[in-house]
Amino acid sequence: MIDESQEMSGPLPAAPRTDGPGEGIPTASADPLEVRNRQLARAAVEPAQRILVHRYRLASPAAGFELLKQTSQRYNIKLHTLADAVVRIAGPDAGAAQWFPRRARFVAPALPDLALQGAGTESHAVVLRAALRRVLHVTETDMGNVQLAEHGMLRLEKHTGLNRYFTDFFAFVQDSTTACAQAAEQRQQVTVKDVESADIFDDDSRHAILQAGSRAAHSLPLTSRGHVLGMISSHHERPLAGLSQTQLAALEKTGATVGRWLHWHRHTVVLDALEHIHSTARDHR
Repeated sequence: MIDESQEMSGPLPAAPRTDGPGEGIPTASADPLEVRNRQLARAAVEPAQRILVHRYRLASPAAGFELLKQTSQRYNIKLHTLADAVVRIAGPDAGAAQWFPRRARFVAPALPDLALQGAGTESHAVVLRAALRRVLHVTETDMGNVQLAEHGMLRLEKHTGLNRYFTDFFAFVQDSTTACAQAAEQRQQVTVKDVESADIFDDDSRHAILQAGSRAAHSLPLTSRGHVLGMISSHHERPLAGLSQTQLAALEKTGATVGRWLHWHRHTVVLDALEHIHSTARDHR
């Protein structure tokens, strides 16, 4: 069963205060991983706030954050995903009534190997949950996680069977000292047969994986049009001899299928959300 007790995208303060000494500085007793993750979360969202404030002459960064938050809730899109789109996608023409006036719309692609139909094929949470379940079935394990490629890093989106230290440590992956990061760089599947002896990890990453009870791992890129949009990794209680060609082929198909769906979601649902931001900000202005 997929554990969604920690979706890795909790509420952030509207804007960090800088009007007094020590504001925003974590206390010495704060957990270092929690402090790091909150800083990275803020760093991902604040550029989008600044863009919205400048573009629509909003009263404050807090107003930009509120616009992002309300839109993310309305369209059921994670705040980080929406902020990434605001930063990544070229803004509307000056004075334009619509952000994307000539945008073509497409239906969600089929997901036959995930056994989803109807409304389920348009739900971000449902699709990623089913994709993780499928990968864990193929790799014959019950530990794994889903990451999305945003803001130039991998952000943990869903997980199951992994403890809190693991999910805090890998909430954001920025460097290449993990199997998932190398799979993203190489745009191909990466198998770590023995975590303890593999030279792919630095000491801290290795410890975070081992203490969660994982002795082997496999990372599958979710790709579309040559781009890695996400990653699904399975974790295994014992070292692996390797995955079979049948398993690798099934995983490759799933990675391509889910990658196409993520591409559709980014170019349909996320763009709908950006259009809403544009119309709402124009009306309020």
